[in-house]
Amino acid sequence: MDTIQNDTVAQFAYNLNVDGEEVESNLLEYLHGHGNIIPGLEEGLLGMQEGERKQVFVAAKDAYGEFDPTLILNVNRESFPEDFEIRLGEPMNLRDASGNVFSAVATAVSDESVELDLNHPMAGKDLNFQVTILSIRPATEEEIAHGHLHSAGGCAGCEPEDCGPGCESGCCG
Repeated sequence: MDTIQNDTVAQFAYNLNVDGEEVESNLLEYLHGHGNIIPGLEEGLLGMQEGERKQVFVAAKDAYGEFDPTLILNVNRESFPEDFEIRLGEPMNLRDASGNVFSAVATAVSDESVELDLNHPMAGKDLNFQVTILSIRPATEEEIAHGHLHSAGGCAGCEPEDCGPGCESGCCG
């Protein structure tokens, strides 16, 4: 494989800058063309070669979306268990009445209510990535069928709901 294209596995190093400040530096390996990374970054990596360096600008709409003010909710304080610690400004994993788990940030707290922001913390932010492609390989048939990477032993660590179409083998869980 000479270049990143659909159904290839690419590993890259990146530095992420938001509003002129570096917020993250890491390595990532992903299956290209299956929506495993944000759309704008995936598009920016298409066609890159091993060893190539590039700056990839990703507009908010192609990253985590625009900030949506309708995702700011006021919740009755009594909806939280008495011993639950509400930490202002920190992401919290919460469960709704139907048992669905979601992430939110408390942006205001009073004796009666808690204001929750359900937007992704990077919503509304443009992202600047400095990437270096470390390796590219063809994906296995199983990875392509499942839509994600597999370790040497198969679908290690994933759940059945994580698998894409074609995961009828039961290896994911």
